[in-house]
Amino acid sequence: MLSMKDMKPFALSLLIGVAVLLQCARAEAGPRETLVVAGGCFWCVEADFERVQGVIEVESGYTGGTVENPSYKQVVRGGTGHYEAAKIIFDSGQVSRKQLLEMFFRSVDPTDAGGQFCDRGESYRTAIFVSDTAEKALAQEVKAEAQAALGQEIVTPVLEAKTFWKAEDYHQDYYKSKDLVLTRAGPKSKASAYKFYRRGCGRDQRVRELWGSAAPFTG
Repeated sequence: MLSMKDMKPFALSLLIGVAVLLQCARAEAGPRETLVVAGGCFWCVEADFERVQGVIEVESGYTGGTVENPSYKQVVRGGTGHYEAAKIIFDSGQVSRKQLLEMFFRSVDPTDAGGQFCDRGESYRTAIFVSDTAEKALAQEVKAEAQAALGQEIVTPVLEAKTFWKAEDYHQDYYKSKDLVLTRAGPKSKASAYKFYRRGCGRDQRVRELWGSAAPFTG
């Protein structure tokens, strides 16, 4: 057992050790970067990518259209040009943009030009949004690799980034919210309603049919 005399040096050593560990963690961390993708229902994209180590946060929103600060009702009704999209904020020291793009293609049906799973219409199409020539080249490279791996034509476009409009607060972290909503089966938490929707929409089933064991989020 340590005596009072020994406690101060021990505590100092402990503090130094913690400081070294924190300094190493900071040294290994990369800059924050963002990747904006559209993969159908943004609740699902958010739920998938917030599970990835190195992803700091995912925001649900709208992008690609012409209407400023659109509402959910405007976007799903059509005519705005917007996609339901997700902004993935990540630590590039832990996960790379290429890794995230590879996971993205294998988390959707990139062969479907009319929407995703049970969600149909322009707002539910897939897309990748890029900000410069390097991001565009990388997205096209990963798309070509995914197409070769799948053996089918991938129709997901690589588009120039436009303003990302964050969706209404009630859409953020929908998949894990305990707030109650009214469903066909009666009142449920948003988390329960999300699971019911995802299962009923056939998202994971279709992704497994396409990608098999390469699908990162269906297990």
